[in-house]
Amino acid sequence: MSKRLKKELQVMIDEKLGQLFFGDKKKDMRLLMLRPIDLIEFSEFAGSNADDILIWVGKTLGRAYMDKFFYNKEWSKESMATRKEVILGNLEALELMGFGEMNGAFKKTNILISVRDSLASEESDNIMAKNLCLLYQGLFSGMFETLQLDVDVEEIECILLGHEKCVFKFDLIGEELEDGIIDSEETVSGFLSTL
Repeated sequence: MSKRLKKELQVMIDEKLGQLFFGDKKKDMRLLMLRPIDLIEFSEFAGSNADDILIWVGKTLGRAYMDKFFYNKEWSKESMATRKEVILGNLEALELMGFGEMNGAFKKTNILISVRDSLASEESDNIMAKNLCLLYQGLFSGMFETLQLDVDVEEIECILLGHEKCVFKFDLIGEELEDGIIDSEETVSGFLSTL
């Protein structure tokens, strides 16, 4: 991971304004702190539109993170190997932000993203916690959208249904990965091992 990205992943505090933000303040990447229960209560308030709203919010966040870390990038010109590293780097950034332990696995026709200790695990006794999975789905979908990868997504495992982790499967539409990109097991970015 580049030194620029390492710096931008640092959470800074502006004590005068009482704000948290990423890296350089002039990048305007302010952080908002929400508890999982706050999102669940919002879902109850929003009613039948909550699913769409949470996916949209997640997509907006996913695109915002990508735009802040990789601005002025034309993704259609980048190789799939580069996009893979960016996906793994973003999973690592989300992990550092407290979204849970994240891993990616690149298969021939799909990409699997697993999340252990997700936000939903804190509210596992609340039936509405399933809405938090929609936020993750949107977050990852926004990332793929920015990378100009057409995918269909489904959650194939969920801690709220008794699995040990949440797993999101992103089926590549009209594309297969080259053999050199395919993983035999889950992978993570190498940044944390350098600390």
